[in-house]
Amino acid sequence: MDILVFVTNVADLKAVSKIKPLLTAMPAIEDWNVDLDDCDRILRIVSNDHLCPRKVEATLQTAGFDCYELGD
Repeated sequence: MDILVFVTNVADLKAVSKIKPLLTAMPAIEDWNVDLDDCDRILRIVSNDHLCPRKVEATLQTAGFDCYELGD
């Protein structure tokens, strides 16, 4: 199981509803959530497959959101 963590600008529930179909369409994603209380609007993704972080970034960026993987 992999856990990927991203900084985003997904600021509210309306924005979460916009990214929901994008993330649920990715078969490698088992679960995900956005911490709207965190100043960095952290997106956490649980994947049982080897999900490429760049794919997640590109998907959200194409939809108009900032999304950058947090480094170690």
